[in-house]
Amino acid sequence: MPSYFGLRGRSLEAAIIWAVILPSYLLFGYNNAVAGGLLSLPSWTSTFPRIDTATTTGAEKAANSRVQGTVVALYTLGCFFGALDCIWLGDRLGRKRTIMFGAAVNLLGALLQASSFALPQLVVGRLVSGFGLGHLTATAPNWQAECSRANHRGAVVLLESVFISAGLAVAAWISFAVSHAPGSVTWRFPLALSAFWSLLILLATPHMPESPRWLLAKGKLDEARRTLAALQNVDLAHAAVQAQVAEIQESLALAGQAKFRDVFCNGEARLLHRTCLAAAGQMFQQMSGINALAFYQETIFESDLGLPATTARIIAASVFTWQTLCSPVGVLTVDRFGRRKLMLFSAAGMGVCMAIIAGGSSQPNNSSAIAAAAAFIFMFSFFFPTGFLGLTFLYAAEIAPLSHRSSITAISTGSAWLFNFVVAEITPVGFSTIGYRYPIVYACINLFLTFPSVYFFFPETSGRHLEEVDLIFRHSRSIFDTVSISKKLPRDAASRAMEGQEAAAASAEKEAEMAPVARHHSHPPGLDGADSPKV
Repeated sequence: MPSYFGLRGRSLEAAIIWAVILPSYLLFGYNNAVAGGLLSLPSWTSTFPRIDTATTTGAEKAANSRVQGTVVALYTLGCFFGALDCIWLGDRLGRKRTIMFGAAVNLLGALLQASSFALPQLVVGRLVSGFGLGHLTATAPNWQAECSRANHRGAVVLLESVFISAGLAVAAWISFAVSHAPGSVTWRFPLALSAFWSLLILLATPHMPESPRWLLAKGKLDEARRTLAALQNVDLAHAAVQAQVAEIQESLALAGQAKFRDVFCNGEARLLHRTCLAAAGQMFQQMSGINALAFYQETIFESDLGLPATTARIIAASVFTWQTLCSPVGVLTVDRFGRRKLMLFSAAGMGVCMAIIAGGSSQPNNSSAIAAAAAFIFMFSFFFPTGFLGLTFLYAAEIAPLSHRSSITAISTGSAWLFNFVVAEITPVGFSTIGYRYPIVYACINLFLTFPSVYFFFPETSGRHLEEVDLIFRHSRSIFDTVSISKKLPRDAASRAMEGQEAAAASAEKEAEMAPVARHHSHPPGLDGADSPKV
């Protein structure tokens, strides 16, 4: 049987996570935060005086804040176009090659930014880097979801939130560490380090398996069977492989010939409905206010809360570290409690946190109020990764049918980056014009838009095979039906059979491991345990 460096089953799934997904999402988090830690550095402001808001005041500061917001946000605009490019590129290249293409383009963008001596080059570098990362963020969740088993797919894919948070923390601590260095190395080194993560992706991805679902969509039946057998650690003829191949093929047959324009029509598969849900989930993620904090956190602590520059950098880095420590909460609970409950919990928590941050920031001379605002920035960083950071990428991949998964997830990821751009663009202006009231905007969005939308319109997908999720939408007649149908729809026979086979295999493996202990303690003389389970 073919394998990948001798890895099969859970070892192979782990290799996908640690060799490709880890650096991909470290890069995601790192790129999102790295620019925010450079904006007040003396070498940065002297090289790019047009975006200096640290040493300017009055009308000049207001004008510079608008330019600064645009320059920072152009990276996310590049991500938006990169994600949309996957509509055409994703299914042509396949999951692996699209990921590699995105990593290569991001590497080029990192080098352009790190070698900048004028603002136009920096702008081009940010656009190029974002264009590459957009391909990664639109493709990696699909690839990982399509290579994972249903009963723990949520936890596996939601590890992305841990890695993104770790990338944010790495960026913040590196920016703090090199801020003490002389000259332009203080900002050139952090920008260049983005290329390192891209190199890791380019080296590891060719040695990983392609998505079996993409292989079947392209008619590569034998290769798909071999990949499924390797991922499940069973023989090619195993019933679980045959059942899953049949289920995927049936889903493809029902979908018919995939065309991009289909996602703008409902039809029997309710593709427009799914596209809107996927895009809305990503919009809610960005409009929670996370990037108002992530991009400008040091500026908030230093300028708005009045903390010393060094203290502001340390606290900002600590917030991201705290977020990394909190991220496993979602990983450990997403398959137990489901997607809906975590999103509802997080939306309510983030809304309350933003309201308290606004209240605390309204009293800059009250040390207790400032401490409360800082504390609830930390609390926000607990709620966000639990229900929205990686979960919306997972959810978009789950509700999209295989035939249109690249198109729908490209649109949804494009939605994330588009609203990311909006937040990054308006945040400097928001803080400079309405000040402490600015977080109230996000409090209202979380409590009065995101929470009710998830409650009424987002069906539960936890524990179901990707093809089985299709039935929830095929049985729906309106946007109000999906939540109730997801609660009532029984698991289909193929899904139950595969889950039973996975459980039986795991049980047999455990019994095999325990057999020597059992023989030692309980077998009478003359019995050698020959009937013990074997794998």
